[in-house]
Amino acid sequence: MIDAAQMDHLASLARLELTPDEREAMTQDLSRVLGYFEQLREVDTSGVEEMQRPVNLVNVLRDDLSGAAFPLSVIETLAPETQDGFIRVPRTVEAD
Repeated sequence: MIDAAQMDHLASLARLELTPDEREAMTQDLSRVLGYFEQLREVDTSGVEEMQRPVNLVNVLRDDLSGAAFPLSVIETLAPETQDGFIRVPRTVEAD
């Protein structure tokens, strides 16, 4: 179900550097997962009422506590691109 080009694209999006063996294993695993979803599509659910939430959820909030921050050197090594101490990210909003 997943071809080599799609797997390369997914690996690129996830910033994964996969060996050929890892790429093959990941392709098989993802294809198997998608196959399970195809099986679920075949189930007749016409008489089943839609369920919004199987469990009542309640937001659990805690107070914000200040703590030690990561050193800038660590953050810069994890960021894909930095400039003058800032993390560069792709533009998401076009200026008019």
